[in-house]
Amino acid sequence: MSLQFTDEEFQSAWRELDEPQLDGGWELFTETMGVKIYRLYDKETGLYEYKVFGVLTSCTAELCADVYMDLPYRKHWDTYVKELYEKDFSGQKAIYWEVKYPFPLSNRDYVYMRERRDLEVDGRKIWVTLARSAPEIPCAEKSGTLRVKDYKQSVAMESDGGCGTKLFMNYFDNPGGSIPTWLVNWAAKTGVPGFLTDMQKACSKYSDYCQAK
Repeated sequence: MSLQFTDEEFQSAWRELDEPQLDGGWELFTETMGVKIYRLYDKETGLYEYKVFGVLTSCTAELCADVYMDLPYRKHWDTYVKELYEKDFSGQKAIYWEVKYPFPLSNRDYVYMRERRDLEVDGRKIWVTLARSAPEIPCAEKSGTLRVKDYKQSVAMESDGGCGTKLFMNYFDNPGGSIPTWLVNWAAKTGVPGFLTDMQKACSKYSDYCQAK
């Protein structure tokens, strides 16, 4: 089955590396470690969509893209992952991902499609990965775990001109249930920079991991 992502979606993701699209209500939410996070209020859900712009100074864009795609490796470095794998659900490939939530909240799980394209644009190499929830995939829900049915993420990476990676990320998810606003805000403010820090560390250890397999 071909994934349902269009050329336009890939283009609009990498174009934000050059011209961030922040009209229409986007506001600067926080800035930390050279990363700026913007958010946009979604009236329908009462939640925020986020855009992240920044530079990861210690790893190349190709390495970042490879680490980002490697699901078995992510289980080694992302402490929030409980389960994560790709499998065939009745002839359709999809990813199953269960995320640990702090007590007393229920864990959340996702069933989603993703696609990576390595693009050549006017001599530039750009790595773009798109993902979105796939509620149509037949994957039974688990007792005690809440299924996230509305999730999307796009990531574009290219060289920063040196040894680092220029990064754009856009994401939204509706975790469902009654999560306190302070926790959602805390997760956005600390979770994204924390994830990027962890990912840089993971990049530095990736060749060791690959050799040890």
